[in-house]
Amino acid sequence: MSRIGKLPISIPTNVSITLKNKNLKIVGQFGELERKIPDSISVEQSSNKLTVISSKADRTSNALHGLFRALIKNMVKGVSELFVITLLLQGVGYKGVVEKDKLALNLGYSHTIDFIVPKTIKIQVIKNTTIKLTGCDKHELGLFASKIRAWRIPEPYKGKGIRYENEIIRRKAGKSGKK
Repeated sequence: MSRIGKLPISIPTNVSITLKNKNLKIVGQFGELERKIPDSISVEQSSNKLTVISSKADRTSNALHGLFRALIKNMVKGVSELFVITLLLQGVGYKGVVEKDKLALNLGYSHTIDFIVPKTIKIQVIKNTTIKLTGCDKHELGLFASKIRAWRIPEPYKGKGIRYENEIIRRKAGKSGKK
């Protein structure tokens, strides 16, 4: 049995959970999320705790047991608190602008890069060089942030590029002069 899967998930008071035909729906103050639960896993609710139970004892069931417990916990946390990812633009002339449902980035190319922002993600640009993404779906938020970052991954010599807020870029020395 999975060690992670055994742990119960505490449910905040402002979150409601419904389970119908292996479809789990979680509704909170910041949105609602749905997920289909596989047949080898069952979910039980008691007062303010949620427990994920594996019905089989094989290797794939154990893996799914821990995975779905973590996914459900992230769903509960997302609808009650929201997830936040902050991206920093570092480089000369790098900046971002939000226009309606579109993010326009100047990243040193001859053209701007435009991203259509999904409906579940809220975006805020602070001082043109800091992008704050918030959303209740951790998977969708992380995927959108990684698509933005993929346009300019930070390089190790000057540190130019798009990096996460708490990411550390290991710097290289570069060329040495003649001696």
